[in-house]
Amino acid sequence: MHTLLDHISNPKDLRKLNPIQLPELAKELREFIIDIVATKEGHLGASLGVVELTIALHYLFDTPNDLLVWDVGHQAYGHKILTGRKTVFHTNRRLNGISGFPSRKESPYDTFGVGHSSTSISAALGMAIASNLKGNTEKQHIAVIGDASLASGMAFEALNHAGVSNANLLIILNDNAIGIDPSVGALKEYLTRVKTDRKLAAQNNIIKALNFDYSGPIDGHNLPKLLAELARLKGVKGPKFLHVITTKGKGLQQAEDDQVTYHAPGKFDKISGERIQKVASLYTKYQDVFGKTIVELAANNENIVGITPAMLTGSSLKLMLEEFPKRTFDVGIAEQHAVTLAAGMATQGLIPYCNIYSTFLQRAYDQVIHDVALQNLPVIFCLDRAGLVGEDGATHHGVFDLAYLRSIPNLIVFAPSTEIELRNILYTAQLGLKSPIAIRYPRGTGEIIDWQKPFKEIEIGKGVALKKGNKIAILSIGTIARNVSTAINLMKDPSEIAHFDMRFVKPLDTALLHQIFKSHTTIFTVEDGIIKGGFGTAVLEFASENEYYNKVRVLGIPDNFITHGSISELQNKIGLDPNSLAVLFSKA
Repeated sequence: MHTLLDHISNPKDLRKLNPIQLPELAKELREFIIDIVATKEGHLGASLGVVELTIALHYLFDTPNDLLVWDVGHQAYGHKILTGRKTVFHTNRRLNGISGFPSRKESPYDTFGVGHSSTSISAALGMAIASNLKGNTEKQHIAVIGDASLASGMAFEALNHAGVSNANLLIILNDNAIGIDPSVGALKEYLTRVKTDRKLAAQNNIIKALNFDYSGPIDGHNLPKLLAELARLKGVKGPKFLHVITTKGKGLQQAEDDQVTYHAPGKFDKISGERIQKVASLYTKYQDVFGKTIVELAANNENIVGITPAMLTGSSLKLMLEEFPKRTFDVGIAEQHAVTLAAGMATQGLIPYCNIYSTFLQRAYDQVIHDVALQNLPVIFCLDRAGLVGEDGATHHGVFDLAYLRSIPNLIVFAPSTEIELRNILYTAQLGLKSPIAIRYPRGTGEIIDWQKPFKEIEIGKGVALKKGNKIAILSIGTIARNVSTAINLMKDPSEIAHFDMRFVKPLDTALLHQIFKSHTTIFTVEDGIIKGGFGTAVLEFASENEYYNKVRVLGIPDNFITHGSISELQNKIGLDPNSLAVLFSKA
C-alpha cells in the first residue's frame, strides 16, 4: 500500500507532509514507478535516479508558480505522478494517454516541452529573464540537467549567457555518469575528479569560473541534505549551480547494475527485476543490419570510421567499437560536432559513417548544409529511427528528414525498402562516391531472414519496378513499401496496379518517372515522411516541370505533429496502414 502517495494528488498535498515522512514517500514513489513500468514499459532508470530530487523540488518550491524544467524528460515520471497524473500514469506513452515526456499541453507543471537534450538551461534562462522584465524578482526558475546533456554545445552556450546575467536561475546537475550509454569526454572526466577532490570543487572549478554560485557535490539520495541546500539556494540571488550525485536506476538492483539496458528495459518482473524476454524475432533490426554491415565493410576498408553522438547502443555502432575501437567515435550529445567532425575526416580521405537518429539530425542542419554539402564532402549519413517511431511520440518521430534533406544541393538521399537494400547502399557508399549521401531507415525489424548476401553495387538515382500494371502506378519510398505491397494483395483486382520502389528521393529516377507518367493515368506516392515538401512533392515538381497532367495523389504524414502510440496504431490513425491504403487504391 502506498499510504502516503495515495493521499497526494499535487504538490500542495506533498507540502503538507512532515520532512521526516519524505524518505518513506520516496520509497513508495519508486515502487509506484516500478509497478507501472514493469507491465506498461517506458523509461525506467532515469526516473528512479531522481526520486528524492523530484520530491525535494516540489516540496520546497512553489510549483507551478516557480518554474521547473526537466532536460530531455526521461527522468520526469516521478514529477508527473506528483503533479496530478498519478491516476492516469498507466496510460503513459499509450495512444490517447499521457506523453512519456513533459508536455505544455498536458499540465501547467510541465513548463517546457522536451524530448531532445540540452535545452533546459536556455529555456529556464529565458523564463528567468522574462520574470526580471516583468518585475517579478522573487520567482524561482530551475533547470535539471544530466551530466551527458551538460556536455552538449547548446548547454554551454546557455551557461555562457547565464553567467553574466542577473537571472534568478538555479541549475541542478544530475550527475550519474550516464545518459543512455555511459557519458564520455573531458567534462565527464572532470566531473569524476570533482566528486573525489574537494579542493578542485572549491577552487579550480569550471562552473565557478563562469560566475555561478556553485555548491556540491552532494548526495542526491539524501533528502535532509537536499532539502537544506535547496532551502539555502532559494535565498541566493543570481545564477546558481547545484551539483548532485545520483545513481541511475536507484532502488532496483538490476537497473543499478545494468544501467544501459534498464534505461528502457521493456517488461520486467517488478519483484526480481528480471526482464521478461520477448519471443525472439526471426528477423533482424535495421540498426543491427547497419552495425553488422559496417563491421564487415571496415574489415576490408581501413579508411572507414564510425561516428555517433551518444547512441552507440541504439545505433549498433557498438559492434564496430568492439572490433575497431580506434576507428569508432562516440562524441557525446553533440550532433553539430559529429557532422563537422565527419566533414573534417572526409577532407583527409577517411570514409565517415555518421550515424544519427533522424530526429536528432535536425539539430545539425546548418552543419549538413554549410560544412558538408556546400563543400561536397562524401560523408555518409546513416539516419536511424526514420519515419514513425511509436511510443516516444512527436519529439522522436523521424518524419521530416526527406523534406529537409532533399532541398540541399549535392546531397544524395536514399531510403532502402529492405535489409538487403540497406546493406547494399552501405557497401556502395564506400566505393568512392564524390558527394555526401543520407541513408534513412526505420526503427524495428525487417522481413528477410537471409539478408547477409554478397554485396551488390546500387546505381545512384535508379528506382526499381516491384509489380507491373498499366493503369495505376504506386510510387513508394523506403520500408513503407511493405504496407503498399500488402494493400495491393488485399484488393480484389490488383492486376491494373503497378508498384515502384523509387529508392532515391534525390536524385529522382527521371527516366523511370517519364515511363510511369506516360503509361499510367493515376499516380500515388506513398511515404512515411511529411507530405509537405517530401518525396511526393518532388514527384509533383517533376510533373509540373515536364507538363504532365496525370492525377497524382500524395500520401504520407499529414501537416501536424503526430502523437505517441504504437507504429501500427499511428499508421491506422493517419491512413498509412495496408487496409486504408487498399481502400484508397480501390477508389482510384
